[in-house]
Amino acid sequence: MKSPPRIILIEDDYAISQNLTDFLIKEGFHVENVYTGNDAIQVLEKNKFDLLILDVNLPGFDGYYICQEFRKNNTQIPILMLTAYDELEDKMKGFDVGADDYLTKPFYMAEVLARVKSLLKRSNKQPDYQAPIWVEDLSIDISTSKVLRAKQEINLTPREFNLLLMLVKAKGKIVTKKELNKEIWGGSLDEHNNTIEVYINFLRKKIDKPFSKQLIKTKIGFGYYLDIL
Repeated sequence: MKSPPRIILIEDDYAISQNLTDFLIKEGFHVENVYTGNDAIQVLEKNKFDLLILDVNLPGFDGYYICQEFRKNNTQIPILMLTAYDELEDKMKGFDVGADDYLTKPFYMAEVLARVKSLLKRSNKQPDYQAPIWVEDLSIDISTSKVLRAKQEINLTPREFNLLLMLVKAKGKIVTKKELNKEIWGGSLDEHNNTIEVYINFLRKKIDKPFSKQLIKTKIGFGYYLDIL
């Protein structure tokens, strides 16, 4: 019998932590609780999890620091960040250090469940071996999630990789925000959510900014595409 997905919940508010834990356990997940940033660093060094749910404001090391440190050695395990702030700057900072998704408190349990299932679904996909896909000097290895441009390895989070892969597979055709939302976020984002724009900006920062040609293009009012010759 397959073991339930292991989630580490790093949240210093005891009431939120217990309510969320009880809910996720009832939904079939194994949940381990940590309440401080310092303890989180130690637990993450010694244990393996399928998903991190990480509060931003923690005693000791904050969520941004934990996320950044964890991503130095693990780019595959998805991270869902929790915050009391709904500011774009806070979200961008979280995405910049490697978060895959963001929820603002207070949140509905059903929304947490939708995000958790979507993140686990994406990370658990094990595709058969395929030869790397090339777009000019950009190489995407689907089997290993390894991305190179001009022979330089580029570290992407699971969400960033899936976003890039959708653009690559479109072969220069426009991919709409609605399509990205459905395929990558499981349709969990509302039409006014700016998460996709934030991810596109960070993907450009990694894929395009260090290089002479900008591959990722925007067609305003329609979506995004790769500038392929």
